[in-house]
Amino acid sequence: MFKRDGKKDPELFQNVSEGLKKLYRTKLFPLEDTYRFHDFHSPALEDADFDNKPMVLLVGQYSTGKTTFIRHLMEQDFPGMRIGPEPTTDSFIAVMHGEQEGLIPGNALVVDPKKPFRKLNAFGNAFLNRFVCAQMPNAVLESISIIDTPGILSGEKQRISRGYDFAAVLEWFAERVDRIILLFDAHKLDISDEFSEVIRALKNHEDKMRVVLNKADQIGTQQLMRVYGALMWSLGKIVGTPEVIRVYIGSFWAQPLLVPDNRKLFEAEEQDLFKDIQGLPRNAALRKLNDLIKRARLAKVHAYIISSLKKEMPNMFGKENKKKELIANLGEIYARIEKEHQISPGDFPKLAKMQEILANQDFSKFQAVKPKLLEAVEDMLANDIAKLMTLVRQEEAAMPSQAVQGGAFEGTMNGPFGHGYGEGAGEGIDELEWVVARDKPTYDEIFYTLSPVNGKVSGAMAKKEMVKSKLPNTVLGKIWKLADVDKDGFLDDEEFALANHLIKVKLEGHELPTDLPEHLIPPSKRGL
Repeated sequence: MFKRDGKKDPELFQNVSEGLKKLYRTKLFPLEDTYRFHDFHSPALEDADFDNKPMVLLVGQYSTGKTTFIRHLMEQDFPGMRIGPEPTTDSFIAVMHGEQEGLIPGNALVVDPKKPFRKLNAFGNAFLNRFVCAQMPNAVLESISIIDTPGILSGEKQRISRGYDFAAVLEWFAERVDRIILLFDAHKLDISDEFSEVIRALKNHEDKMRVVLNKADQIGTQQLMRVYGALMWSLGKIVGTPEVIRVYIGSFWAQPLLVPDNRKLFEAEEQDLFKDIQGLPRNAALRKLNDLIKRARLAKVHAYIISSLKKEMPNMFGKENKKKELIANLGEIYARIEKEHQISPGDFPKLAKMQEILANQDFSKFQAVKPKLLEAVEDMLANDIAKLMTLVRQEEAAMPSQAVQGGAFEGTMNGPFGHGYGEGAGEGIDELEWVVARDKPTYDEIFYTLSPVNGKVSGAMAKKEMVKSKLPNTVLGKIWKLADVDKDGFLDDEEFALANHLIKVKLEGHELPTDLPEHLIPPSKRGL
């Protein structure tokens, strides 16, 4: 469908998933296929890649608690699970939902069109023998799938070859998952060469990365501060970006804390991490859209690189020498393309890796520049993606709040063990007496020094006392609104006591409620 000015209308889509599939098949895949993108960067995407549930990838050195972390989330053992201080998990295990409990071996997995693993076939038998899917009925797995990985080795052990490209397999998963969790043990922070290589391989996916400093209950507060500082310093050197990756500190298993000094910190951190994981189903469509944009930008740059190399090649003699010369000068070709097409340097593939792959390619089979293919991708990025973005927002609004349910996520939802229960504004929630009454005699003394008229003090008089807390006016204004229960512009002795109680709540570092909870309403004002 064309408009009068000759421009094509953006595609019309029924839903985000179908839209992504159609855009990939009709606009991006032809460009990838023509310029052999799949030989250089990433295998072609399949329908299952767009349909699958959000996935969480766990990566870490051996014995950092990856498998225990999964067990903690699901509150259930899964088939093939092994836990121990030595490197126990020697396979990639995709933990997924299924009606029957059982294991599916790697060779069977890669021929199942409903699973998003078919392209892992390229990594060969050495990998497939070390890849299984653990299926089981579990509430957590109804919303997400979790990928457990072999413990990354350190010292002598890392020199023994695995028989497959470990970093490349992780990179393949990283492209397709929604969250990458790097686990570290507070006791052994050394980052091995293999782990450094893995983190660098995941460099293009920093937006998906989160770090967990596990087993933090085994050391005291002072030592924990030092360990945290050392971890941030080490990560800064490897990741090489000024932005800091979010680090969650805690003890992620269902055992008593060894050193309970930091219990509150661990609870808050666990809650934050759970919220992050629970939000994955809601943001899954947006993540897939974002990954498709990233892929399209790389495919576009790749097409310019390949067509530039083709253009430089001689028709008859000296092909091999010219190929070597072009590979050696690839950096200059990058700079020329960057300038000619106004492309950001961050969109280019890694130079060394590209040179390594090009050395084994037949340049005579490369294609010259095909403007129509590039225009189709440009049109997709400029018009169709904007249409899909609107659809993403519509789908999010139409769906009830999607969040991961079950397992450890249920334990902290409600009741006295919910995060922050009985603290701050929640203090006294299940007590019969009004909690403010405890300190009311102290507040009354202050109240009567303010010369109340008809048992009430004016806003101006109350302000004189309230500003002594040194809280900003925006906060004090909110406290005034909450405390003036009958909205008459004055505070009686109960309301004044309530205002002081809320000031104390804020000074102790807690958040103020949006609306005044039932248990904080003064007894004489209840039922108004």
